[in-house]
Amino acid sequence: MKVLVLGGYGAVGGRLVTELRHRGSTVVASGRDPDRADLVIDLREPGLDSYRGAAADSDVVVNATGLEDIRLAELATTIGAAFVDVTATAGYIDRLEQIRAPRPIVLNVGLAPGLTNILAAQLHRQTPGPIDIAVFLGAGEKHGDAATEWSYRLLGRTFRSGTDTIRNYTQPLAFDLPGYGRRRMYRVDFSDQHILAHEFDTAVRTYFALDSRLATSALAALTRLPAAARATRHIRVPGSERWLVLARARSGESHWARGENQSQATALLTVAAVERSTTALPGVHHLHRILPKEEIPIAFPIEFGSTPP
Repeated sequence: MKVLVLGGYGAVGGRLVTELRHRGSTVVASGRDPDRADLVIDLREPGLDSYRGAAADSDVVVNATGLEDIRLAELATTIGAAFVDVTATAGYIDRLEQIRAPRPIVLNVGLAPGLTNILAAQLHRQTPGPIDIAVFLGAGEKHGDAATEWSYRLLGRTFRSGTDTIRNYTQPLAFDLPGYGRRRMYRVDFSDQHILAHEFDTAVRTYFALDSRLATSALAALTRLPAAARATRHIRVPGSERWLVLARARSGESHWARGENQSQATALLTVAAVERSTTALPGVHHLHRILPKEEIPIAFPIEFGSTPP
């Protein structure tokens, strides 16, 4: 299998390249920096000429750049490659879902969306009904530029949830998180809740917090004053590299997963998406539909658990 990784030396892309090569794939790490890329590709080119040629020589293309351009998926699948996108933006995923692709497109491949979808799908099979999703990330991890920009871009913005309009980092709700105790978390526009609410025909809400209570409170405050956030982007706050995601039913029953280093976990889940993309049917697939929890490789350094009602 030959895989082209766009953003192949970033926080997620670099780890993905290493994991794929470890599993025997031929991998081309691309980007604009000739000192770090195997192949220089500039996705800002109007005609995407350098990308077009590289995609034509690949079995799978992975977009780990954070650039949200549906032409990347359209070109890759038209040329004959499967396409996997590491993104969490609901609007962009909506646009990708409209593509009538002659090859597979796999979306929702990280922790959230991705692993959250898998846990929620497992819970829904056992306990149909409304689901609350918790995404709890370590403030001490050095995230890639794209992930950091995505988090700050949400400040002050609103999204639709059913008939409600929600401002990001508002509407707090308490969760009992295994290993962390009771934490206040806030609504955030992750795409998992939209996809799952439509699929399950029930309410699904995603909440977010950092392991630093101070940083979490700061996000809740800054969402009212998003212009002030620019001055805080490069401030490091105390925290770990641990993460936890959880899906909880109204009964209190929950399924959860936790580990260390979000970027590494995202890369591992993307490896699974790449492998599944080679046998998937043409069209758009979300990871939970082609990778149930029971089929996640046991070698993954992810701890799974559940809490009874």
